[in-house]
Amino acid sequence: MEVKKVGIASDHAGFALKQFVKKYLEEKGYEYKDYGTYSEDSCDYSDFGHALARGIEQEEVYPGIAICGSGEGINMTLNKHQSIRAGLCWIPEIAHLIRQHNDANVLVMPGRFIDNNTARAIMDKFFTVPFEGGRHQRRVEKIPVQK
Repeated sequence: MEVKKVGIASDHAGFALKQFVKKYLEEKGYEYKDYGTYSEDSCDYSDFGHALARGIEQEEVYPGIAICGSGEGINMTLNKHQSIRAGLCWIPEIAHLIRQHNDANVLVMPGRFIDNNTARAIMDKFFTVPFEGGRHQRRVEKIPVQK
């Protein structure tokens, strides 16, 4: 995957893990743009998920990483955008598959359910596994709603 600048977003429940993600990105030499939230004060995941999705759509960032408590809410929000292919990952093997088979452009993690070591292993897969193309390309092309 060609990394431009990584977009990151979380709600309050994902804030602590997002701080770890920033350190990881810095260690790997990736630039990033933080779309919020900026504290553990209660907030709405959808506000930050939409901001990240718009950043990808406007080519400010690519790819993205998003985090909320379960990962589900921010994942649902991101996937409302036609050009976003967000995948929720709890284990590295899922991160491998969302890149290899789905060409995911946003990695979503559940902040309340994984530790930093698991997050590191998941991100290692997300950033290094290429999209396989072939039969998967046809499937990915069918994801957006046809008007």
